[in-house]
Amino acid sequence: MQNADIARTLNRLANLLDIEGANAFRVRAYRSAAQTIEFHPHALQDMVAREEPLTELPGIGRDLAEKITELINTGHLPVLEEAEKRLPPGLSQLMRVGQLGPARVRQLFEALGIDSLDALKKAARNGRIRTLEGFGEKTEAGVLKEAERLDDTPPRVRLDEAHQAAADLIAWLERAGGAQRLSAAGSLRRGRDTVGDLDILVSSEDAAAVMTHLASYPEIAETVSHGTTKSTLLLHSGVQVDVRVVDDESFGAALYYFTGSQAHNIATRKMATERGLKINEYGVYRGEKRLAGRTEEEVLAQIDLPWITPELRENRGEIEAAREGTLPALVTLDDIRGDLHMHTTASDGRASLEEMAHAARQRGYRYIAITDHSKRLAMANGLDAKRLREQMSEIDALNERLKNFTVLKGNEVDILEDGALDLPDDVLKELDVCVFSVHSKFNLSREQQTTRILRAMDNPHVNILAHPTGRIINGRQGYDVDIEAVLHGARERGVFLEINAQPARLDLSDHWVHMARDIGVALAINTDAHATDQLGHMTLGVTQARRGWLEKSDVLNTRTVTQLKKMMRR
Repeated sequence: MQNADIARTLNRLANLLDIEGANAFRVRAYRSAAQTIEFHPHALQDMVAREEPLTELPGIGRDLAEKITELINTGHLPVLEEAEKRLPPGLSQLMRVGQLGPARVRQLFEALGIDSLDALKKAARNGRIRTLEGFGEKTEAGVLKEAERLDDTPPRVRLDEAHQAAADLIAWLERAGGAQRLSAAGSLRRGRDTVGDLDILVSSEDAAAVMTHLASYPEIAETVSHGTTKSTLLLHSGVQVDVRVVDDESFGAALYYFTGSQAHNIATRKMATERGLKINEYGVYRGEKRLAGRTEEEVLAQIDLPWITPELRENRGEIEAAREGTLPALVTLDDIRGDLHMHTTASDGRASLEEMAHAARQRGYRYIAITDHSKRLAMANGLDAKRLREQMSEIDALNERLKNFTVLKGNEVDILEDGALDLPDDVLKELDVCVFSVHSKFNLSREQQTTRILRAMDNPHVNILAHPTGRIINGRQGYDVDIEAVLHGARERGVFLEINAQPARLDLSDHWVHMARDIGVALAINTDAHATDQLGHMTLGVTQARRGWLEKSDVLNTRTVTQLKKMMRR
């Protein structure tokens, strides 16, 4: 059982308890534990196997540790099974609809008997939801639209979960006799924010040995097909995997072919045809003669192209840029000097100010910004002006003890419905970095939401718009906002936008990142970390930046702290 599976189970339990109206602190404990486990760098099943105490994880006490251990060992969580007997399990799925919180789900179930997405859609189409108190025709239409989107969208796996599944399987295959080179391919290798199926390639002169070893992988739930060089598997996590074994001399060609994208491959195959060549998963051929295939560089050289990094292979201009010698020098993880959005125990984080600073220094950063929530987020223990000033004093004291490292004073201040900010200007102007964001009123119209954000940008003390669309991957779609107008507004006002590297967000999407680059808006790649290990999500944010063609100069937190402070003064 992977960490993501445990987290999903705890979140499902939290949803059902929340719908029941259970104690809010109990519900929050399950959600907090799910988040801790989901992003924990080590597999909990391995910790249990080694009899390491789960109580050492933040927010996990003895009772919860015992429940998690039972879940890992037996695959069952009795407290969840009891909740599912009291309530239909389909109610948890209704929580994925953006407009529905636990109270509304409970209302729909008790008043109309709605216990599934299908029942929700049927009631909305029949106009029954609008009759309930607190709903209306507009809300009903929004609920139906979101429910249909969730139902019509094929299930895809988040990038971080796909990376973990691929890494575990590759580690297993490395033990196979005769395995030589191994790699993930497909949309995972290209760094897309979600992945459909996993593609794993293995080069070997003994395909039978690799396939035999693969068949004993303990995470297999179902073998869909099993051949001499290809097997399709369904893992317990629900991820489908295609594993292919190729000759080592064809590994580069296969890796290039199965990495894609389809549009990119069609374009390069056309270039090959124009040269009298053929490119397939086995190599590059002129007639029957094989010319290349051992490496991707060999394959692309045959059509007079340099190697193109996988993140760019979407046929969005990368082939023309490669031909003209103008491929961007993409930002790398090593270019990042700091992280400008994170939380501590002062609000809803799980590490202290000093612990976050120490963890960032260990990653080689030169600075961080502490940006706890503002008072509007009462559930997150947001800071009012008094508490924020107290935290500023703590940061000043910490900076006096630190050498060659700076903690910047910041806050993630809420944008209110009218575009005003949740804290007064006299405290905001004292900050080094002001992150501002939307956490409420997601159902405003496109015009209202856009105007709201642009009005917030008019405040001279704000700097970085966090998670600009509010989307949650495999959750809510995000609020309706004209991001292009927001980007132009940011450019005019000297404001920056964020690439939020939380795996469930990755917000902005690569499409909007590319547009920000074209408009000339610098972006900050931030983790929005709520614990020290979540600082490691920076790699996902960098991948998103690379897919948007960002270079080092396009990224705010590649600057020195002195340069950064100057840029924060509007």
